[in-house]
Amino acid sequence: MSYSVRSERVSPAEDWLDLYRATVGDLYGYVSRRCGGQRALAEDVVQETWLRALASWPSAGTPKDPPAWLKTVARNLLLNHYRRAAPEPLAPERLEQLRDGAAGSDPEAAALLHWGLGRLARGPARLLEAFYLDQRDTASLAAELGLSERAVEGRLRRARLQLQRKLAPRILA
Repeated sequence: MSYSVRSERVSPAEDWLDLYRATVGDLYGYVSRRCGGQRALAEDVVQETWLRALASWPSAGTPKDPPAWLKTVARNLLLNHYRRAAPEPLAPERLEQLRDGAAGSDPEAAALLHWGLGRLARGPARLLEAFYLDQRDTASLAAELGLSERAVEGRLRRARLQLQRKLAPRILA
């Protein structure tokens, strides 16, 4: 998603409002895909993300890529939220939907997924998020990471195994 700031001379508040309008929908979609349909949580995370932008950007300057900055802050807020809460153990069949990128339809499954992602190293966690939650294919991930598709597939396989080990104690037998 691209954003634009008005070219004519306007107040900084109007520039901020334009930037907010251009990014809030995409940011809300990004957050809502990660929080299992918990609308209140998604709204709280988007609001807190923008409050942090309003606190940080006037002194530090607007980042070169505001949507990326906003998504990073939102991701970290969600991970912190899920790290603090110990998710309830779930039956294996409820976790099957996680493989299909459908965590957005089950708040408990989403909580367990993000609890596990919060316990992985950043690289494997981001790779799993990009592939399953953002529906990115291996070709685009390979191009972004400067790897072959086969290397991305190998990293995905290892990341899935790491996540499976983290989630194992939370899966009902």
